[in-house]
Amino acid sequence: MTTAEKKRPRPGSDILRTALRRNTGAMAGGTVLMGLYQAGETAFPIALGLIVEHTMRDRSLGSLGVSIAALAVIITTVSLSWRFGMRVLQKANTTEAHRWRVRVAECGLQPVARDLDLKSGEVLTIATEDADQTADIIEVVPLLISSLVAVLVASVALGLADPRLGVLVIAGTVAILTVLSVMSRRIGSGTREQQARVARAGAKVADLITGLRPLHGFGGNHAAFRSYRKVSAEARHQSVTVARANGAYAGAALALNAVLAAAVTLTAGWLAFEGRITIGELVMAVGLAQFIMEPLKLFSEMPKYVMIARASAERMALVLNAPPVTVPGSGRPAAGGGLEVDCVRHGVLRELKFHVAAGEFVAIAAYQPRAAADLAAVLALRVPPGAYEGVVRVGGRDLADLSVEAVREHLLVNPYDGEIFAGTLRTNIDPSGTGRSVTAAVEASMLTDVVALHPDGLDHPVRDRGANLSGGQRQRLSLARALAADTEMLVLRDPTTAVDAVTEQLIARKVAALRRGRTTLVITSSPALLDVADRVLVLDDGVVTAEDTHRNLLATDEGYCRAVAR
Repeated sequence: MTTAEKKRPRPGSDILRTALRRNTGAMAGGTVLMGLYQAGETAFPIALGLIVEHTMRDRSLGSLGVSIAALAVIITTVSLSWRFGMRVLQKANTTEAHRWRVRVAECGLQPVARDLDLKSGEVLTIATEDADQTADIIEVVPLLISSLVAVLVASVALGLADPRLGVLVIAGTVAILTVLSVMSRRIGSGTREQQARVARAGAKVADLITGLRPLHGFGGNHAAFRSYRKVSAEARHQSVTVARANGAYAGAALALNAVLAAAVTLTAGWLAFEGRITIGELVMAVGLAQFIMEPLKLFSEMPKYVMIARASAERMALVLNAPPVTVPGSGRPAAGGGLEVDCVRHGVLRELKFHVAAGEFVAIAAYQPRAAADLAAVLALRVPPGAYEGVVRVGGRDLADLSVEAVREHLLVNPYDGEIFAGTLRTNIDPSGTGRSVTAAVEASMLTDVVALHPDGLDHPVRDRGANLSGGQRQRLSLARALAADTEMLVLRDPTTAVDAVTEQLIARKVAALRRGRTTLVITSSPALLDVADRVLVLDDGVVTAEDTHRNLLATDEGYCRAVAR
């Protein structure tokens, strides 16, 4: 893995173009169907005008029957084209939104540039609301084109009756769009700020939920709530500002459309009074003047939705443009190899050097918690190889030369504060649903009492973050998940700090038995886990200062005895 090279940022407009390009076929089909819908809607008042014209002139029942049949065809066309057109467009919309949600989530789960000022709550908002609003462009463009079709058909029909009516519709439409396009820019800029503030409020909520227990512990929950209330109030204020702009936009669009419709109606009435158009053409003109308000309204709203989609796309670009901390290699570690840390300097680690042979169970007694955290971060790829000195080798190959996927398939580092997800005990232990080693993992982590306690067993519901489990139960559930993964190399950091001494003894023996023959590294101060290890490395002041079995160290090293004896 090497430090990421700077690439040209992908702006929001590129994201929109990608979305449009990927859905060209669906948009073309949707545009044709929605164009038929708008053409049918426009044809309805035209047909009514022709019916009046022929009925008054011919007074024939046959002509009336043909007219009614023509109306039935128009109504059927309108109904079916709307139904299938919206189905095509909405399917493409939801599919595209899914693609962007997955893409943003994938970037959010990978290491990204550290100077990106986005928290997990903000990334969540971008992956949901912004992805959905960006994908709306798939519907916006066909609806824009179909609305234009309706306006053009109406203009041509009115122009055939009298050119002045056609010119009036075209000129009025251009004037309306000019005014509204200026207003839509303000909505776009306001929407970007609103999305940013709402995302910050969401991130603040996520942080508060994560730290709720510690906050209660030292009485900081009220101060935290006030902090969130301030952020939320800022988001509310910006939302109100955007709502006002949207209201002004909608009001202006409605007023301008009504003015145009009234102008067409009055002009048609004046022309009919002057005898320049027939009664049938007057009926058609009045009907089109009423009808044209709907496509004009839709047509005039499109610039606003385009600006919203672009604002959301630019928000997504913040995540998608963030370069990874490292550009991974393409290699894979050799099967059956060990783990080697060679002269690593990072944080409080100073020239740290040790080797864990394949199939060995090694424990590290870290006297300083920061050293344990720094070592776990390096092994878990949370720190790129270029950010520390020295080399880490997995399966005989440098970590920098391996792909992230290959490393994580081969080496699992179970975090100290493993996340518990909403679902069941089973889905937390075995998220992929493969069912491998679940029973053995439950036994080794001593989660059996939790499973036996509930009638549903492994299907017992678990709330978000394990809110309905105790601290020890959450820790054992996280340990069970790590064991069930059954990776060739496993690193555990303080996996038993929240369980009692008896349970800890049982877990230590069972984990050692389950992991026999596989490489295991445990960073811990637990005497039980230290005792079952093949050997113990003492990590003090950033370096390994002693190495032996737990019992030999207890007998010969007074400092070790004071640090780990309970």
